[in-house]
Amino acid sequence: MRIPLSWLSEYVTSPTPLSAESLHDALVSVGLEEEDVHRFEVTGPVVVGEVLEFVDEPQSNGKTIRWCQVRVAPGDAEGSIRGVVCGAHNFFVGDKVVVSLPGAVLPGGFEISARKTYGHLSDGMIASAKELGLGEDHAGILRLVEMGLDPDVGTDAKELLGLDDVAVEVNVTPDRGYAMSIRGIAREYHHATGHDFVDPVTTVTPVVAQGFEVRVDDQAPIRGVPGCEVFIARSVMGIDATAPTPPFIQSRLLLAGIRSISLPVDITNYVMLEYGQPLHGYDLDRLTGGITVRRAVAGEKLTTLDDQVRTLDAEDLLITDESGPIGMAGVMGGAQTELGDSSTNVLIEAAWFDPVSIARTARRHKLPSEASKRFQRGVDPLVAEAAAQRAVDLLVAYAGGTPGELGARLIDDAVSTMPVITFEPDSVESLVGITLPHPQIEAILTDIGCEVDTTGTRAVGSWQVTPPSWRPDLEDYPTLVEEVARIAGFDSIPSVLPPAPSGAGLTPVQQAKRRITQGLAHAGLTEVLSYPFVDSGDNARCGGVSEDRQVRVANALDPQKAVLRTSLLPGLIDIAQRNVSRGLVDLALFEAGSVFLPPETLGTADIAPGAMRPDQDTIDQMNQSLPHQPWWVSGVFIGHQRPRGVDQRSESASIADALDAARTVVALAGGQLEVEQGSHPAFHPGRVATLLVAGQPIGVAGELLPTWCVERDLPRRVAAFEIDGSQLIERVGNSPHTVDSLSAMPAATQDISVVVDRSVPAATVQAAIAEGAGELLEHIVLSDEYVGEGIPEGTRSLTFALRFRADDRTLTQAEATEAKSHGVARAAELCGARLRGE
Repeated sequence: MRIPLSWLSEYVTSPTPLSAESLHDALVSVGLEEEDVHRFEVTGPVVVGEVLEFVDEPQSNGKTIRWCQVRVAPGDAEGSIRGVVCGAHNFFVGDKVVVSLPGAVLPGGFEISARKTYGHLSDGMIASAKELGLGEDHAGILRLVEMGLDPDVGTDAKELLGLDDVAVEVNVTPDRGYAMSIRGIAREYHHATGHDFVDPVTTVTPVVAQGFEVRVDDQAPIRGVPGCEVFIARSVMGIDATAPTPPFIQSRLLLAGIRSISLPVDITNYVMLEYGQPLHGYDLDRLTGGITVRRAVAGEKLTTLDDQVRTLDAEDLLITDESGPIGMAGVMGGAQTELGDSSTNVLIEAAWFDPVSIARTARRHKLPSEASKRFQRGVDPLVAEAAAQRAVDLLVAYAGGTPGELGARLIDDAVSTMPVITFEPDSVESLVGITLPHPQIEAILTDIGCEVDTTGTRAVGSWQVTPPSWRPDLEDYPTLVEEVARIAGFDSIPSVLPPAPSGAGLTPVQQAKRRITQGLAHAGLTEVLSYPFVDSGDNARCGGVSEDRQVRVANALDPQKAVLRTSLLPGLIDIAQRNVSRGLVDLALFEAGSVFLPPETLGTADIAPGAMRPDQDTIDQMNQSLPHQPWWVSGVFIGHQRPRGVDQRSESASIADALDAARTVVALAGGQLEVEQGSHPAFHPGRVATLLVAGQPIGVAGELLPTWCVERDLPRRVAAFEIDGSQLIERVGNSPHTVDSLSAMPAATQDISVVVDRSVPAATVQAAIAEGAGELLEHIVLSDEYVGEGIPEGTRSLTFALRFRADDRTLTQAEATEAKSHGVARAAELCGARLRGE
C-alpha cells in the first residue's frame, strides 16, 4: 500500500509536517513493514508560464518548430520573459503552461539548460504531461486550462500539480485488509503517535436512493456464506466524462501506483484508495433492466474490461442484467457497460462480497485487480454507503453531474453483526508478559474501534468485547491480546528466557543421532544437505518404491524433480556430480535426514474448502495418509580416500570405505554390525553387502552401478552406504553406551584357515567360529581369501586372525588352541568348513 503524505495529512493532525521517514517509523512500530518511498522525479525551477506569442518556423528537415515568448514571472523584470523553442502545436497565445527553467531536472535524469537549437537560444522547455511524469500522453503540451486551472504566472508548478508530494509504501499482511486504505493507515498512524484522527466516513452524509432494482440470487454459496450481503447503488446524471481529472487526484493516484484513465474511473479508484471500498461505475444508459448478483452457469462467457473473453466457472459470482453477465463481482467489470467519453449517466456500485469467493475467482482467472486484493482481505461492510456518497459528491463537483434519484440499498443485518468475544484483561500478562492497568487495556481496545462492556468486577471479571466492522481478523481473545500488545508496543514485551525444567535434555534417540552425525564428521566425512525433491527414476532405483507409488508434489518448481525422496542417495549423487564438475574429485560425503515412504493410501477422497475446518474423521484420514518419515544416514565416497605420499600409494574409494563408515554408524549407535552378500538395483551385483544388526537388515553398502555413475558424469567406481537410522536405533535400544575396560592380562593370537563352499558367506563362517571358541575369544577378523590351485573347485579358503584373552590369568598356548579347535568344529558343523590342508 502506497500512502501519499498530502492525502494522509487530511485525516491526521501532526505538530510537525509529515515526512517519509517519520511515517515509516510510526507505522513500523505498529507492525506495518517498511517497503519503499516514491517521489516524482522533478526537481529545480518548474513554474507556470503564459504564452505571449510564437512564430511557426519550418525547418529543412520537414519539421515546423515554434519560437515562443513565454512570461515565467510577474512584472517586467529581467528574465521574466524567456524565449523557448517548442516542437508541439497544440497550444495558443494566452495559454498557461508548465515551463521547466534551466537547472530543473525531469524524470529520467533529463537536465534542463539554456541551449542553442534551430538557430535560437532556448532558455527553458515547455513540458508535456509525460515529460513531467504525470502520464503517458506526450502528444502535446500540458495546457493548464484543460485541467480546469488558471494559476498566476510564476506559480510553483510542482506544488500546483502535486509533483512535490511523496508516497510511503508499506507491506500489508493479509489479515489487516483495513490498512489497504488511507482511512486505515491514518488510524494506524494515530495508534502509533496519539495524534488526532478524523475518520473520512464521518465527513459525508449518505443519501438513500431507491427505485433501481437489485436482486441477490446466490443459489450455490461457498461454505454456506452468501456471496453478496451488501449492495449499494447510486446514480449520477449528466456528467461530462471528458472533464479533466483534478491535479491532486491525478498525482495522488500516480503516487499510489494507479494510472489516470478518465475522470469517472479516476474518482472510483480515488475513493477505493481513500475508504478501502472498491467501487465500480456502469454506464447507466447501457444497462438492460435491473441488476442481479448470481453464480455463473458453467461455460458462460464474459468480455472483461481488458478485452479478454473469459469462460466462467460455476463458482464465479457475477453481476448481471437482463442481457447476461456484465461483470465478475469484486474482480473486474465487463466491457459491455464500460464508462466511456460519451457516457453521461453513471450508476455507482459499492458492495460487500465474500472474501473466499472473490479470492477463488481472481486466482482462477489470474486477475489480481486492486478491487480483488481488498475484497479477499475483507472490506468493512458498513463503509459502502459512505463510499458511494463520496463518489457521487466528487462526480458532482468535478464532472458537473447531478445526484440521481435512482438507487438501491441492500444490507443483510448479519454482515454487520460482529461476534462478541469474552475477554479476560489478565490474559494480556499471561500470554505476552506485559503488565498493563486494566483502564489502559480498555482504552486501547476502545481506540481500535471495539465496544467494551466491563460490567462486573474489573479486577477479576471477564469483559464482553465487540470488534469493529472493519476488523474481521479479531475472532477470539488471543487476537485481542495481540492488538493490545501491538498498540502498547512490541518493544515493551520483556525478553525472558524460560528456565529449563529439571532433568530435561536430549532424549536417548536425539543423543544417538547426534553421536552418529558428529562421529562421521570426526571420521573425515563432510556433512551435506540436499533437497528432498528428486527424479522419480533415481528414486525408484535407490529407494525401491515404484514410480506410481511415490509421493508426488502437485506444484513442483522443477518438473524433473517432482517426487519426495525415498532414499538419500539421489540427493548425494547430485551434490557429488556438482562438486566433481567443479574439479573436486576426492569426496567423502554423508547426509542424515528424513525420507518419505508412502503409506497404503495416499491422500483423502474429500477435503473441506480452505476456509472450513475438516471434521475429526477427515483429519484422522489425512494423518493416516501422510508418508512415513524415518531418519536415514547415507554416504558416498569418490576418488582417492588416501592420497599418495612418501612410501605410500594412493588408494581409491571402494566397498571397504563404505563398510568402514557403516561400522562407525552402528558402533556409535551402540550396536554391532553384521555383513552378508546382498543385492540392490542401484549397486554393482558383485560388490554389495546387506547390513544387519541383531540378524535384521538395516541398510546396504557397496559400490554403485558403473553404468549409472557414468550417466551422471562420475567415476566408474563410487562407493556408498545407506542405513535406516530410525530402525538401527530402535533395534539397539536405549541401553547406555559403554566401553570395555582394558585388561592387564596378555593376549594369545592364532590364525586359522578353513575351506568352505563358495556359496557360504564369510560372515556366517566367522560367526560359527566365534560361537564355538567361546568366551576366551576376544577378537576375530577375516584377514585373507584364496581361490585357486590347491583347493577343490567351487570352494574358497578363508583365513581368520583370532585373539584370545582371559580376564583373570595368562592363557597358555594349549588353552588358546583348544578354544580355536572348538571354533573349527562349530564351523564344520554349521557351514561344512574344514581346516585347509586336511
